[in-house]
Amino acid sequence: METDTDLRWAAIIVWIVVNAVNLLQSAGFISRIVTGDMVFNHRVGYVIITLVIPSTISLIAFVRSGAGWLQWAGPASFLAFVVLMLSVDYVWVVEFRSPTRYNIVVPYLVLFFGSILLMGLPMFKLNRSLWLVTVTTTVFLLGSMVQALRKGIV
Repeated sequence: METDTDLRWAAIIVWIVVNAVNLLQSAGFISRIVTGDMVFNHRVGYVIITLVIPSTISLIAFVRSGAGWLQWAGPASFLAFVVLMLSVDYVWVVEFRSPTRYNIVVPYLVLFFGSILLMGLPMFKLNRSLWLVTVTTTVFLLGSMVQALRKGIV
């Protein structure tokens, strides 16, 4: 069984993923404000989809090593989010933001923000400085989202 130190690389990968998601989606919200459309945000989605690869590698390492649920829950929920995002935003292209389709938007947001929380939380114990970076990028994400909502952009 690998020790926590042996899995540090997997935790760092998850940390990179969560911060990349925060910054990418922040840019997506800002682009919606500036352009009034989802074109750039849609492109950001493709980059977020590619983050499934490193996230899956970390997930497999955590599961194979018998790491606690808090280590693997973040990458697992992120994978679930990406499956849902692919389904409604890219494969079937279902409009669920406006008008709001709660049967889609609620699981979408729960998985999105749940994965951010669950990917960021383990770093609190591992490295407080890196965790604070995640707090900062999450605040930036929430701020850009609030700005978009204030402009009536969902």
